Amino acid sequence: MKSQSPFRILLVGGGTGGHFYPLVAIAEALNKLPNAPKLYYAGPDRYDAEALTNAEISFVHIGAGKRRRYASFKNLIDLVRSFFGFIAALFKLYWVYPDAVMSKGGYTSVPVVLAAAFLRIPIIVHESDSVMGRANKLGSRFARAVVISYESVATGKSADATYLLGIPMRSALTLPPTADAIQHLGIDPERPVILVLGGSQGAERINNLILDSLDELLRDFTVIHQTGTAHHTTCVQTADNLIQDPTMRAHYHPLALLDARTLNDAYHLASIIVARAGSGSIHEIALHGKPSILIPIPEEVSHDQRTNAYTYARTGAAVVIEEKNLQAGLLRSEIDRIMLDQGTYGSMVTAARGFARADAAENIANLLMGIAYEHKTTQ
Repeated sequence: MKSQSPFRILLVGGGTGGHFYPLVAIAEALNKLPNAPKLYYAGPDRYDAEALTNAEISFVHIGAGKRRRYASFKNLIDLVRSFFGFIAALFKLYWVYPDAVMSKGGYTSVPVVLAAAFLRIPIIVHESDSVMGRANKLGSRFARAVVISYESVATGKSADATYLLGIPMRSALTLPPTADAIQHLGIDPERPVILVLGGSQGAERINNLILDSLDELLRDFTVIHQTGTAHHTTCVQTADNLIQDPTMRAHYHPLALLDARTLNDAYHLASIIVARAGSGSIHEIALHGKPSILIPIPEEVSHDQRTNAYTYARTGAAVVIEEKNLQAGLLRSEIDRIMLDQGTYGSMVTAARGFARADAAENIANLLMGIAYEHKTTQ
């Protein structure tokens, strides 16, 4: 049990793991401090109740409404939800009265950030992407500090209120591989590994690309493939039908989801990674120093991923293949180009490691506590 600290920190931001898990990483870092604060997480739901419990975070229910980019009657309904969320946030923040609010963005954060601003509670905003999202643009107007992950992000804040600290990673993703990592994943230690990550929900186009490429890839590589829960059964059945040689089938490992330990082991053992271009994934790949091929969600679906992918690729750590250009032959040729040229491979590893910020969670935790201390002592 942590000691009774006079400090209270409220975390907010949700809707996706990309918002939620960096907050858990910050909480883990805060819990390691000598005067660890009491922690709260605000949102419409717990998102991952086990993660909140493990990090000793109390849940505070505050509703929120989404704002869609297209015309919809649901926008009007959610505007009403956001208004009532703001009213609820006023009462619940007054009840908790944290010394600082850490906002990760997303629609969930809007009522809480507005209520914190009204109550004059200091706000710290964290932006993961290479372009600031709408919720964080709003939050940054009231923020004491804005933390960014890409140098190119325009925050509207002065330099001394903007901190380039990177994306905080859960501690499980910063560890060395487990002693039995190869046995745990059931892979051949003599083969190079391709790790395929389509995001927590999976990516049907990437899944189909990998399945179509299996005959080529499995001749030389082990493939660890995170399929997403919804697509897992289909991927397994398709692979069983496509791969006739059982010795080849043994080198294909489709997994619905990878828990933190498995994902960390897979990162360490991978020779190259094929992934979507969420900022969390990019920073995890960089932290493990792996060359990558990024396939961003199309721009008409997500503006962030394409920008993230090309911003990261300009460092030399990755190459980008647009989803509209996906072909099995192109993927294999890019893998070979990277893997067979030691100079290319080595420069990509160096660029990835140069981009990574392993101490992001600790630095953000220290920034938060400094602002919380200032707030408490000047009240």
